[in-house]
Amino acid sequence: METRNITLSIPKDILSEIKLIALKRETSVSGLLTQMLIDLVRQEDLYVRSQKQELHRLEEGLDLGTNGKVNSTRESLHERY
Repeated sequence: METRNITLSIPKDILSEIKLIALKRETSVSGLLTQMLIDLVRQEDLYVRSQKQELHRLEEGLDLGTNGKVNSTRESLHERY
């Protein structure tokens, strides 16, 4: 994977915490941020794919076993007993 360098502006107190987290995970700040951004992109991709799949299902509709025929009238469905 080709990489590119970027510059980030991070508050000093947050950077100190990030360095501690990276140290605990035995990685660099760059490695930690890279992995977090990769995870973010994957989650977003999964969300978009899932959303498209569900919208497709909504467009198709569900088979409720009626073969597209309604055997009841509106009145019979709303009868009170």
